[in-house]
Amino acid sequence: MADAKPTIRIQYYRSKIQAPVKHKTVVQGLGFTRLQQIVEREDTPSVRGMVRKIPHLVRILGEDNKF
Repeated sequence: MADAKPTIRIQYYRSKIQAPVKHKTVVQGLGFTRLQQIVEREDTPSVRGMVRKIPHLVRILGEDNKF
């Protein structure tokens, strides 16, 4: 069996309507298409960086510490 890579669950919970264009691009890049959607992404520095750019629009589920 292949090694299971660590993943993080991210929820899109606030609208991007009034957000800058760069923030909208990040939301789309993470794969979100609608509000309240939860996606599971590989836990890499690039994904963490994308989430760090839009903490007011998304949240990481199942993690106690905030970064």
